Amino acid sequence: MQPPDKALLIRADAGVRIGSGHVMRCLALAQAWQEAGQRATILTHGLGPALRRRLAEQDLEIIDADFGNGGCDDARASISLAERLGADWVVVDGYHFGADYQRAIKDAGLRILFIDDNGHAKQYLADLVLNQNIHAKESFYADCHPDSRLLLGTRYALIRREFWPWRTWKRKIPVTARRILVTLGGSDPDNITPTVLRALEQVGGLDMQVAVVVGGSNPHQAEIEAVAARASADTRLERDATNMPELMAWADLTVSAGGSTCWEICLLGLPAVLLVLAENQRINCQVMGERGAAINLGPAGGLDPSDLASTLTGLCNNRDQRSALSLQARTLVDGFGAERVRDAMK
Repeated sequence: MQPPDKALLIRADAGVRIGSGHVMRCLALAQAWQEAGQRATILTHGLGPALRRRLAEQDLEIIDADFGNGGCDDARASISLAERLGADWVVVDGYHFGADYQRAIKDAGLRILFIDDNGHAKQYLADLVLNQNIHAKESFYADCHPDSRLLLGTRYALIRREFWPWRTWKRKIPVTARRILVTLGGSDPDNITPTVLRALEQVGGLDMQVAVVVGGSNPHQAEIEAVAARASADTRLERDATNMPELMAWADLTVSAGGSTCWEICLLGLPAVLLVLAENQRINCQVMGERGAAINLGPAGGLDPSDLASTLTGLCNNRDQRSALSLQARTLVDGFGAERVRDAMK
């Protein structure tokens, strides 16, 4: 593998409603780029303090954008910064970036890696189009430039550096699952975490330990803390956790949002119950369920705590089912996706 020739520019945003997933998966690619001895910069809008600190700790240069619209001014600023940095490649991740943005970047003589989930841009002009999801398929990209290359499926899942030492780790499945990890994204804007904690209160007969990951952009931390304090199970909050591999290795079972965290869960072979927190997660959760890699409970907005409690009770007491979920999930992700994407950027 030849290392990248120049700097990498990433264009991705975050926020309470957007969440942190776009930025965090771009961080994984930036880390792979850094491993090749190169530097990476992110042009971004809406970073909260916790996420900003996280990126800075990973030596990712942060440039704040005064916009977040994916429009002409956005493209001009991206082009200007790329030229100043000497970057050949611009990585673009976000649903507000479309064909016009891609065209402007290409017309400036730059190369584009466009990270996509469900074919939202309709027309694709990028050099590389990455869809790391289990449901990715060529039909999403019928209107794609002939020279564009598609990187599709979980083989290209962008896994961050802290997970790399866990690529060959083997999970042991206990007879009864007692350690439960609750992780509903960086912001959980609809405040589903308390509902999950109330469901866990209905899981009887188990001496449970519960770890609740509360993202740095979560605006409901006070309520979550109050619900956790009243829980009968041993419940602790992990605020803006930087030790996700250790938490996933500790857990016997997780209740998770259906976003990019799924691929980290798969790498660790962690049996999972998935909730759809945003429309863009719906197909991902559905196919994960159909493939036997997780249990899909569908949209979290209509979640009945009793239904979740019933699912968790059965799963906690069914070692064979958890073993099957773990094995199937583990076949999907090997942890080398970021390197594969980097190597395609030649």
